[in-house]
Amino acid sequence: QVQLVESGGGLVQAGGSLRLSCAASGRTFSTYAMGWFRQAPGKEREFVGGISWNSGNIYYADSVKGRFTISRDNAKNTVNLQMNSLKAEDTAVYYCAASKWVVVTTTSRNYDYWGQGTQVTVSS
Repeated sequence: QVQLVESGGGLVQAGGSLRLSCAASGRTFSTYAMGWFRQAPGKEREFVGGISWNSGNIYYADSVKGRFTISRDNAKNTVNLQMNSLKAEDTAVYYCAASKWVVVTTTSRNYDYWGQGTQVTVSS
């Protein structure tokens, strides 16, 4: 069992930065691939990026590539999402999720545990 709690969301102007964190409970955190998803009002949840258990495999959605960076610290049971050059279209609720898959998976149904989400609002 893994419990996930996101933090770091907020309101930022376009072009600004935010750093989201996801704190995980449970001794098996280091065995999970971790992903970040987001959901904007009226839209489906979409994959943002993911990182494998040992950080050897990192994958980003095209829409955030070059602007967002995922990292994890297995000793601290945390995964972070650094978001730079934010755009209005990045506005959404952001979720972290844990998957038992060995490699990063972009499909939400492959994730076993989810956080409650944190709101990110980018004003233009």
